[in-house]
Amino acid sequence: MPLPTDITSFLDILRQHGDAAYTLIFAYSASHSLLLGLFGGYAAATGALSFGTLVGVCWFGSFTGDAIRFWIGRKFGTGWLKRFPRLYRAIEITTRLADRHYLLMILFHRYPHGIRGVAGFAYGMSRLPWSTFLAINFVAAGLWAVVVVSIGFAFGQLSEKLMNDASSSIGLVMLVLFLGASWLLSKKLDRIVERN
Repeated sequence: MPLPTDITSFLDILRQHGDAAYTLIFAYSASHSLLLGLFGGYAAATGALSFGTLVGVCWFGSFTGDAIRFWIGRKFGTGWLKRFPRLYRAIEITTRLADRHYLLMILFHRYPHGIRGVAGFAYGMSRLPWSTFLAINFVAAGLWAVVVVSIGFAFGQLSEKLMNDASSSIGLVMLVLFLGASWLLSKKLDRIVERN
C-alpha cells in the first residue's frame, strides 16, 4: 500500500480501515496524545470517522490509561523511580499538588503537554482514594474527549468550507499548521504549570 501524499488519500485510507484507526486512537488516548484526538475530529468532519464513536474511543482510552497509571503508582510507589531523577522529581511535585488540589488536577491534567504522562502515577502515590479518583477521572476523560474531538471537528468543518474549491494539498498544510499550533500551545501550558 503506497503512503498517502495528500489529505484526501489519507482520509480514504481512514474510511477503508476505520477499525484500525479507532484502535490506534484508543492507544494514543490512553497514552496521552492530544494531537491524534484533534486529527480524529478533523477526520470525523470529513466523514472518514464517526464523531460519536470517536468520542467514545477517546473517552474510554483516556480513562483507561489514567486508571492503569494510577494502579502502577499505587502498587509500586516511588521506589522504582529513584533511578530516573528527573521523572522522580516531576512525580513528587505532582503528588504534592494532587494531595491538595486533586479535583482541579484530574479535570485539567490532560491538556498541558507532559503533565498527563506523570499525573496518573502521582495520583496513585497520593492519598487519593480509588473510588474518588475513578469517579472524577471518568467525568474528566469524557470532558476531554468531547472538547478535543469537537475542536478537531470544528476545524475540519471550517477548513472544508474555506477550501471547497481549493486543492487538498492546502488542506494538508492547514492541518499541519493547526496540529503544530496545538502542540506549541500545549508546550507553553506545560511550562506555565512547571513554574507554578
